[in-house]
Amino acid sequence: MEANHVEIRHLTQQDMTELREASKQVYPSGPLLAWTEDVVDTLLTKFPEGQICVCVDGKVVGCAFSLIIDYSKFSDEHTYEQIVTGFSFSSHDPNGDVLYGIEVFIHPEYRGLRLARRLYDARKELCENLNLRAIMAGGRMPNFGQFADKVSAKQYIEKVKGKEIYDPVLSFQLANGFHVRKLLKGYLRGDVESQEYATLLEWANIYYTKSVKLINAPKAEIRLGLVQWQMRNMKDINQLFEQMEFFVDAVSDYKSDFILFPELFAAPLMEHYNHLSVTQSIRELAKYTEIIRDKFIDFAIAYNINIITGSMPYLVNGKLFNSGFLCRRDGSWEQYDKVHVTPAEKRNWAMTGGNQVKVFDTDCGKVGIMICYDVEFPEYARLLADQGMNILFVPFLTDTQNGYTRVRHCAMARAIENECYVAIAGAVGNLARVNNMDIQYAQSALFTPSDFSFPTTGIKAEATPNSEMLLIVDVNIDLLKELHSHGSVHTLRDRRHDVYQLSLVNSDKH
Repeated sequence: MEANHVEIRHLTQQDMTELREASKQVYPSGPLLAWTEDVVDTLLTKFPEGQICVCVDGKVVGCAFSLIIDYSKFSDEHTYEQIVTGFSFSSHDPNGDVLYGIEVFIHPEYRGLRLARRLYDARKELCENLNLRAIMAGGRMPNFGQFADKVSAKQYIEKVKGKEIYDPVLSFQLANGFHVRKLLKGYLRGDVESQEYATLLEWANIYYTKSVKLINAPKAEIRLGLVQWQMRNMKDINQLFEQMEFFVDAVSDYKSDFILFPELFAAPLMEHYNHLSVTQSIRELAKYTEIIRDKFIDFAIAYNINIITGSMPYLVNGKLFNSGFLCRRDGSWEQYDKVHVTPAEKRNWAMTGGNQVKVFDTDCGKVGIMICYDVEFPEYARLLADQGMNILFVPFLTDTQNGYTRVRHCAMARAIENECYVAIAGAVGNLARVNNMDIQYAQSALFTPSDFSFPTTGIKAEATPNSEMLLIVDVNIDLLKELHSHGSVHTLRDRRHDVYQLSLVNSDKH
């Protein structure tokens, strides 16, 4: 059957004649021949939004009927009759939590046009827009009668899953993202083809939120500001504060949710200690860290923005760490440490790596923060992804293009492996009078997973190399939710836990 125009829309009572004709072609007799004008009228009165039809060249050739139910009132052992209640549909509850599919059919002459798939996509959209937690349905097994003398109903389901047997209902449902929750017996009386068996099918709405907030609701669109910081000589800490505030102010004018500073961006202050050894001068710089942190906390509150402070040397109980702070716009803050210090940091500065691997809760969801070299360790990022990270922030500092290339390509890999966004921000320019920090190379960027909803290159935005600038870019968290469930590949879900495992040794101590 050819088609020139296909339309999905809500069903109306005026469509009943054509719908009834399609129903007769699908169900010439038996218990499913139930869709009379009165029954459909009742359904349209109860829940008009849930009744969808498909039209080909102006003719109604199929439909998808649904109710909203409070699933807690039904056990997994329910029957079709308990759902439709004698076709009075008294089970429909506008305050329920599940969209229950009670019918889908396509006129036989119009099969092959993938019309049922369109109906299912519309039903999923309805479920999401109504903020219902799932679509559920009892799926007939119309081919089971042909195999009942050879396999049990349970074995039949497994063979359909393994594609050894084709079942027009179950095979289609599995291909559309539904999973079999349970085998039902006696679901639909008189269904000889299925021998009254059915599968209890479920499709989970990944966008469902238990309670809808009128204010302070989780955001889907999040704006990031990435600072590509110019290293310049500074006479004192007040000049540093002026430059910090300039960027915070500029990014907040664009209503950004986060601003990311680079690793060791306060290094220009070491110029005043250049007469000391590099090991001593970095420790002098560490004396400013808490002062700078407190200033960032003030900025976060005043400019209503979450600040990721890059990193600074931080001296704790005689040990020097490369640390930073997440300063939330509500005034709270948390510390993070560089876990993997580089050979040069150990050799020149006697730095120690931190022990904490955790995600941070923000008003924009869960984020991870890894400092420079950390991003070159894929297991670290995977542990953060396992804890629900959506955005990974990577402040970095690299002197050569070789070092930058390592950070860049590892960050891109982490975005793909962990189905998350990765934002990197670095410093540029030269510091003529600071030992061990003389040259910098950077190109800040925002990387994405590699799938159809994202840029084909995996690069959402990138700065001009080696120029001081701000990069302001939006990311959409809902695209990640879609990717996790419906992506071309499932790098998070498809790991072989039966072959290998990754575990975290918990420690909050330095």
